[in-house]
Amino acid sequence: MYTPVRAKNEVYRSREHLTLEEVTRLIEVAGERGRHRLRDRTLLLLMFRHGLRAGEAVILRWDAIMFDAGAISIKRLKRGESGVHRLQEDELKPLRELRERHPESVYVFSSERGSKLSTDAIAKIVERSERLAQLPLPVHPHMLRHSCGYHLAEQGMPTRDIQAYLGHKNIQHTVRYTAANPRRFDQIQW
Repeated sequence: MYTPVRAKNEVYRSREHLTLEEVTRLIEVAGERGRHRLRDRTLLLLMFRHGLRAGEAVILRWDAIMFDAGAISIKRLKRGESGVHRLQEDELKPLRELRERHPESVYVFSSERGSKLSTDAIAKIVERSERLAQLPLPVHPHMLRHSCGYHLAEQGMPTRDIQAYLGHKNIQHTVRYTAANPRRFDQIQW
């Protein structure tokens, strides 16, 4: 059976991350339409803020959310380093509301049937949000993880801390965020 070869990402887009303004717009429009506005907005917010892969978002369970401590336990895939991140109030509030709406659900991001979302469902949520946001480039779910890394680098976070935050075992996967950060050239005088 013939499987077509997918072109490299550079054919589809010039960059693999979104700016903070683009991510903000994507999250805003996810909460504007549809039956699952709260879920979709919260999903995209957490994927960006915590650099979650789609596969990590779908397996996120309620017992990983520590409301009293304001923290989330993240189980990284691809042999990544799992860890605990702080949750901000603008994350905790919608998470509490989601929990109240779906007290029987095991998974934070569940389907109408109560099962966990699929990665395909997340891709469709991102695709619909991209269309509504009218962003200047095609977006896929993993771009939220890349956007997190670039945002952390833009704030001047050390590469080792970005590595730990994203759960990278190998720092070579993290260097792309700091290497592509234009702030490192701000001190150049012309």
